[in-house]
Amino acid sequence: MTRLSGKVAVITGAASGIGASAAQRFAAEGATVVVADVDETSGKQVAAEIGGTFIRCDVTVESDIEALVAAAVDGHGGLDVFYGNAGVTGIQGPITGLDASAFDRTVAVNLRSIALGMKHACRAMQTQGKGGSIISTTSVAALQGGLGPHVYSACKAAIVGLTRSVAVEQAPFGIRVNAIAPGGTVTNLFASGEGLEGEAAAHLTAAIAEKLAHGQPIRRAGMPADIAAAAAYLASDDAAFVTAQVIVVDGGLTGAFSAGNLPDPNEQPAAE
Repeated sequence: MTRLSGKVAVITGAASGIGASAAQRFAAEGATVVVADVDETSGKQVAAEIGGTFIRCDVTVESDIEALVAAAVDGHGGLDVFYGNAGVTGIQGPITGLDASAFDRTVAVNLRSIALGMKHACRAMQTQGKGGSIISTTSVAALQGGLGPHVYSACKAAIVGLTRSVAVEQAPFGIRVNAIAPGGTVTNLFASGEGLEGEAAAHLTAAIAEKLAHGQPIRRAGMPADIAAAAAYLASDDAAFVTAQVIVVDGGLTGAFSAGNLPDPNEQPAAE
């Protein structure tokens, strides 16, 4: 497929997980991809594998985001897609134990970075005068209680509001602004949230994948490639009339059934 041929795309948090999968998918569909992350080793590896460019970017630092957008424009002649994907689980625990500094850090990564990414991407796209696509990763935790830690969920919900508001503002410039809400997706976010690495992280990830497979109507865990496919659509001209939307990719988790209350397929009447 060459839906993204000729497009320059920046993806944050692209050294692993959903971001890395999106970088691979975008490149496979013809885009020139700028891989952005604080993990230089993995980020450079992803960029090398897809023939892209790696830029070290700490999304909590505005000057890093500004420089990232400038590098895409100066190095590749423009910016067509900005995918704000970087995120962390952040502070966890009951609201009664909320730590203010950890709260600020979580918000800085999960929400403030998205707003700043939109700011600098929109500036570049407006200057070019040919529109563009901005995509952000939110979560089903933004749409339903109990699916994520408090502050993480609040940040992801704020991304939904920010997406819709900025989409209205930027529509006259031809800039589309959308978000993707993944459900239970197998990434290293679970292990990193617990401070695990190596074999311990692999064991936890495998256990979570098994659990997720039984937590939604589509009986398998979500994979980064599932989210990347949605992102590629939103980045492409196939989505030219799509803006201010949240695309939910969750295997039906937030649909007709609630987690833990799924029907046993062996007990369902046979289709006639």
